[in-house]
Amino acid sequence: MEIDVRHIARLAKLDIPEEELPRMEQELSSIVSMVEKLPELASKESLLDPENTMELRPDVVQPSFPRDEMLKNAPDTAAGCLMVPKVVE
Repeated sequence: MEIDVRHIARLAKLDIPEEELPRMEQELSSIVSMVEKLPELASKESLLDPENTMELRPDVVQPSFPRDEMLKNAPDTAAGCLMVPKVVE
């Protein structure tokens, strides 16, 4: 299977050095071939084991670090929240 590592890197906004491309292509090809060998699941029910009913821990409220103390080193805050630059138009 031919994998276009440059295209994937561009989509992921990764800067992969030219000398790393052959190794990355080989690694991605081995990952894809491993996934292709995984067996198909007959149905979603096969994911559940009725004998093993995952017991969840109780949700206990515990004291945490004060918000004001956490935000005092943040570059920009408003209304107790971190402010970050807009990245999506």
